[in-house]
Amino acid sequence: MSNLFDSDSPTNLAEYSVSELSGSIKRTVETAFDQVRVRGEISGYRGPHSSGHAYFALKDDRARIDAVIWKTTFSRLKFRPEEGMEVIATGKVTTFPGSSKYQIVIETLEPAGAGALMALIEERKRKLGAEGLFDAARKKRLPFMPKVIGVVTSPTGAVIRDILHRISDRFPVHVLVWPVKVQGEGSGEEVANAIRGFNGLEPGGTIARPDVLIVARGGGSLEDLWSFNDEIVVRAAAESRIPLISAVGHETDWTLIDYAADIRAPTPTGAAEMAVPVKAELEAQLAALAARLQGCMSRQMDQRRQSVRGLMRALPSLDQLLALPRRRFDEAAAGLGRGLELNTVNKRRGFERVAAHLRPDVLSNRIAERRQRLNERIVRAERMVERLIDRSASRLQRAEAVLASLPARLKTQTDRSRERLGNLSRHADTAIRHQLTRARAELSAQDRVLQSLSYKNVLKRGYAVIRDEEDRPVSQAAGLSAGAAVSIEFADGRIGAVTTEGGMPPVALKKRPAKQEAGDPPKQGSLF
Repeated sequence: MSNLFDSDSPTNLAEYSVSELSGSIKRTVETAFDQVRVRGEISGYRGPHSSGHAYFALKDDRARIDAVIWKTTFSRLKFRPEEGMEVIATGKVTTFPGSSKYQIVIETLEPAGAGALMALIEERKRKLGAEGLFDAARKKRLPFMPKVIGVVTSPTGAVIRDILHRISDRFPVHVLVWPVKVQGEGSGEEVANAIRGFNGLEPGGTIARPDVLIVARGGGSLEDLWSFNDEIVVRAAAESRIPLISAVGHETDWTLIDYAADIRAPTPTGAAEMAVPVKAELEAQLAALAARLQGCMSRQMDQRRQSVRGLMRALPSLDQLLALPRRRFDEAAAGLGRGLELNTVNKRRGFERVAAHLRPDVLSNRIAERRQRLNERIVRAERMVERLIDRSASRLQRAEAVLASLPARLKTQTDRSRERLGNLSRHADTAIRHQLTRARAELSAQDRVLQSLSYKNVLKRGYAVIRDEEDRPVSQAAGLSAGAAVSIEFADGRIGAVTTEGGMPPVALKKRPAKQEAGDPPKQGSLF
């Protein structure tokens, strides 16, 4: 009791340490404000910290209070806080003794009414629209008859059943369902991942790539459909290379994915109707087109048939077409015999003109020229062979001289070269013999031709050649006068004679032809 009235203490108040006072204030505040609801505007929000906690402030026009959302609570929020958003936060007020500050630990967070959510949606719509995500030029046309349809929705509920039932009734195709959450924390990320996952499938892969996508959900409040207003979902829908149909909520419900999608359906059932045509209608249309095609073909065939009949009537008859060719054929047949005779006469005249130039002396001169040319070639060939032999001999001598100085191991190679040289020499001799043989055969052929054209072969058949006093052949009787001395050459020799006036020849000749020496051959005259 003496301490209470110590003369050194100026007052009788109890003394506390800083920690005790801070702890007392903390307990008092937490007891008085254990559960409160605070309405205010989010300020200083930069997203979750690296630890997973979120730190920001709530303010109004006159005051400001710090706020924190722990990591476990943040993962359960239905929507993400954003800078400037007006919210209603529920939690407890506590102090932070390290800096003498107080803050509210938020346990639940919700927008401050539908008006705030709509304002947030409008702000996000303006932002994404400015980036061009809602432009009509980006939108793709739906395929008329898709083979595979991808559906992004909850695997349970009436939505997927309505879509499958409607597709089965209209036009049964293969349907791939990507199950996702369509409400609550993380649903937006799942929907965006599903859209990107379908786009990531390779055409012709193990899992067929859809030709069209349907993002569907049943009706609900603005908060229930909030996942389809997330920026990540809108961007995924805008980036989709596969045509996308948005079927979120009822006809009066609008979300931001409806603006980014290629087409919006009022209901999930309406999306199924937009995705596939009606098979029965297609069959009926096909039957109608087939009937029209058949009718057109029939009418066209009738028109063509009538046209062909008209052309047939305009064509002349077979007799008219063949009249002129028949007449030309008869005229040609009538003149064929005379034409053959004239052709034969012309050919005979041409032959006689050519035969007039065929004289034995020309053939003899040509044979002599060929024989001289052949002899010259033979001489040149012999000279070439001699030079080749001399050159080969000189090479052989040089090779033998070189071999004499080379080591014994090169002797085998020298023998081979000598053997090859001998073979070449033999081949050269053989080639020369063959060339001479061909030349002799050619000369014999020319001689046979000369013999076949010689007039002596004609004399052997009983004819004779008559020559005048100058030893010129006489081909006509008008070329001789009476009493002219002539010589007659038969196949076996010559005799002299004197011409008369068409009677018997005189007993003796007026003039004998010059006696030929025994060794001289008879002079060769002309056949003509």
